[in-house]
Parts: sequence; structure tokens; C-alpha cells
Amino acid sequence: MNIYELIKKKRDGTSLSKQEITFLIDHYTQGAIPDYQMAAFLMAVYFKGMTSRECVDFTLAIVDSGDCIDLTAVNGFKVDKHSTGGVGDTTTLVLAPLVASCGAVVAKMTGRELGHTGGTVDKLESIPGMQLDFSQNRFIDIVNQIKVCLISQTARLAPADKMIYALRNVTATVDSIPLIASSIMSKKLAAGADGIVLDVKTGNGAFTPRYEDALELSKIMVAIGDGAGKQVEAVITSMEQPLGNAIGNALEVREAIETLAGNGPADFVELVTALGAGMLRVAGVAESYSKAVELIKTNIANHKGLETLRALIDAQGGDARVIDQPDLLPQAEQSVLVKSEAAGYVQQIMAMEVGLASKTLGAGRMQKEDEINPAVGIILKKKIGDQVHAGETIAVLHTDGNRAKIDSARAKVLAAYRIGPEKTVPPPLLRARVSKKGVQPVKI
Repeated sequence: MNIYELIKKKRDGTSLSKQEITFLIDHYTQGAIPDYQMAAFLMAVYFKGMTSRECVDFTLAIVDSGDCIDLTAVNGFKVDKHSTGGVGDTTTLVLAPLVASCGAVVAKMTGRELGHTGGTVDKLESIPGMQLDFSQNRFIDIVNQIKVCLISQTARLAPADKMIYALRNVTATVDSIPLIASSIMSKKLAAGADGIVLDVKTGNGAFTPRYEDALELSKIMVAIGDGAGKQVEAVITSMEQPLGNAIGNALEVREAIETLAGNGPADFVELVTALGAGMLRVAGVAESYSKAVELIKTNIANHKGLETLRALIDAQGGDARVIDQPDLLPQAEQSVLVKSEAAGYVQQIMAMEVGLASKTLGAGRMQKEDEINPAVGIILKKKIGDQVHAGETIAVLHTDGNRAKIDSARAKVLAAYRIGPEKTVPPPLLRARVSKKGVQPVKI
């Protein structure tokens, strides 16, 4: 068995065996296969794809390249959630404590920003004192105490994925559906959960803008989960505009608190309800999807989810006073109004441009060594379908006062908005639910 033959087989559209895939990943991780040959293999996958069985074997080989988190000491069925990335996507900060308050167990490893999308670790670190790096034993203890804990991903989790992604990033193979699926699922499977709910974004602010690609990705990831013996379902959701109103780390934490207090933006609440209900069903907490929806809504209304967030912050060393005093979160030096240059109705908001505008202000890293400013970001005042008058504020920039950053971010926000004479109905947020039973509509 040699890498030349494996490249040739995949180039010609032939499926690889489990043994061949294991050989490929093991030898590449060990340095026995050079980057140029792995890059050739990845390009062959880009053009020829992989079968469902190959995707499962490829993903599990990546999982086996590093550490796997052993959660057997955690009491109960462990359910995880993953989003493929979006703008204003604060769902983990709400879902983890909310689902835990309903009786499910959420032992979750989470990551930092990727591209134009924010990272949950970066958001949580804006809470004073919040700790996201500690021992596995401490992680398990917290979960057993309050049913939820959030920690940052370890460097030894699926290291082959990190190596392969670095190659994909420079060889134009990032947007291969099988490779995206294996990258996501390898980290989720290595993190040790029993069940996973996937939030697969589609639209102009997503990594899979076309619905057809999001559907294919969902089906492959569900198949990988099933092949690995996990209970997995995916919900395809729209990222045709930013989710909620806040984009930026401390700003999104504040919006998460408001949502758990019952005052969240309608679209954000809709998504949280759908994903949370899915997590409760996967975990077996609710006997039906309708019962799960009812439980999620109840624990927002009675503030049980909010109190679990308070307990989570306190258990992880954070200042839980932010629940009642959100001004204890980092505050920007200056607020700058972005005013509409036209009158009419908001017909489109390019989510990616808004995400990049937030990064420009310092909410994300432009270079890997950059430090994030947790206080800066953007609050949207107008969403698709809203009426706008000329000179009316459509967004507020929270900034450090740097004029160049402000001017660049303002230009990006104005370019992201399309305002026209006709009222536009906002695109549906919930597109489809995908499980091993097939594709179904999502209702809440």
C-alpha cells in the first residue's frame, strides 16, 4: 500500500477501503506522507467526492489521530450542539444552560472565531474572570454538579484535522462537502457526546451559501454520526442576515442574557427554540418534539435557563453579577451611529459584510496574533422588512475610537444593506430538519 496508488484510485473515482483510509491518515499524521501528496489527494476528493462509507471511515481515522474525551464519568446522556458558523450566532451561550435547565446534560467543548464568524470561547472570555481551560476532572465535576460546562478545545483533539485543514486552506479545497463534514464531525465525535444537534447555516453569511449544499452537508454529517453509533440530527437554518441584533463578544453575551430573561430578538428566540427542542429530543428528555418545544419556552419564561447560566458562570470562575448588571461586561469607548442614506424598506443585509465590519472594529482577529477587543462590535437597529427613513439609524458601532476602523466599518455596514421601495418579507429562518429518517419541515 502506498500513497501514490491511493491518489490514483481517488483521482479515477474509485472508493478507498477502511484500511487504505487509515493508512493515509496515520502516515500523514506521522510525517511519512508529504504535504504535496496529501494536497493531491484532497484535490482528488474535491473533484470525485467520497461515498458515505468513506466519509465515516475518513472521519473516524481523524478522530483516532489524537485524544478522545472520555465522558463515561458524567451521569446521563450527553448532548452536544454545533453550528457551521454565522454572524451574531450566539446560540451556544443560550442553548447550553437552557437545555441543561430542562434536564439534559451538556458537556461541550467549543472553539474560537473562524473567518467572518465569531467564536464561543471569545464571547465567553468577555465575562470577567471566566475560565475555559481546566482539567478534564474539573470539567466532569462541574457537569455532574449543574449538568453543563463549556471549555475550549484541546490541541490534541483530532490533530489530523488541523493538519489537513491547513492544507485545504491554501489549496482551494475548503469547500469540499465531504471534507467539511469530516472536519466538523471528527471534532464532535472526539469530544465524547452521545448525541449531537447540528445547526447547518445556508445563505449569504454561511460557508454553504446554497441550500442544496447545506442539505448535502447535513445528510453526510448525519450519516457519519449514525455510522459512529451516535444520535445525530441537523437543522438547516438561514443566514441571509445576521442572527439577532448583536455582533461582537460582550454585546452578544448581553443579548444572550436578555434572551434567557425573555427579551430576546424574535429570530434568535425562534432558532434557540428549534435547536433546543432538538437537543431535548435527541437526549430523550422529552417524549415528543412538541413537548420539547413547550419545555424550552417554559424555561425561558420562568428564567430557569437564566439561573443555570448564572450557575455556569459562577462554577467557571466568572463574575455572575453580569446576569443582573450587564454593564459589568466590557464597555466600548465610543458609540457611532450609522445612518441610512436612502428611504424605503430593508430588502437585504449581507451578513458576511456585517461580520467583517465587526472584525474591522476589533471584535475578531485580522491576523492570528491580534488581540480581540471584547467590548467592540455592532448593534443592528433595522432588519429585513423594516421601514427606514433617510438619515435614520440602521446600526450602532461600538468602537475604541479609532477613526480608520470606524470609517471602514461604517462603509462595510452601509454596503451590506440594500434598501428599496418595496417591503420585503424576511426569509424563513428554519429550512429543514435532517435525520436518518429523512428530511422534514421544522415547526415550533
